[in-house]
Amino acid sequence: MTTLALALPPARAAERPLYRVGVVIAGSLLVAVLAQVQFHLPFTPIPVTGQTLGVLLVGAALGPELAVASMLLYVAEGAVGLPFFAGEGHGWSLLTLSSASGGYLWGFAAMGAVVGALARRGWDRTLRSSISAMLVGEIVLYAIGVPWLAAAAGIGIERALVLGLYPFVVGDVLKLLAAAGLLPAAWRLTRPSER
Repeated sequence: MTTLALALPPARAAERPLYRVGVVIAGSLLVAVLAQVQFHLPFTPIPVTGQTLGVLLVGAALGPELAVASMLLYVAEGAVGLPFFAGEGHGWSLLTLSSASGGYLWGFAAMGAVVGALARRGWDRTLRSSISAMLVGEIVLYAIGVPWLAAAAGIGIERALVLGLYPFVVGDVLKLLAAAGLLPAAWRLTRPSER
């Protein structure tokens, strides 16, 4: 070892490239698993899934850059044919402008970025502020998903809200509360102590 190497502090685990790649992959897999927890309401093309719970946790635990990387990896995994979307769905066609759920899938990256950025600014320090950060993330997701649904289905924004927002509010509040409660466990998994 050189003298310079001995003088430098050891790299924190979170700064190691393999660690960063590992948590990005783990985040994409978490969302893929939670996507399989789903059911359909008979009046909307958008399924109720556990995906948003995963995105909230990934965003708050990994920060904006790694959360975006993780969600883009998730989208890419589904696009190339892995059965990672809701109901084991997959394929590029689910991500196009003609897909009712495409905006929600692409919106996961924005949601993760916003929640991660707010967490980095300290919004993840208390239960109340964590819930607030995650609520802002949910708003961002629906700001992308609902207009996309309207365009894909050829319907007005009012009808898109009936199909793509209102039925999901209660479930998303429950997932948001669960994510805020699970956040300390996510930190322990994603922020190992310095070695």
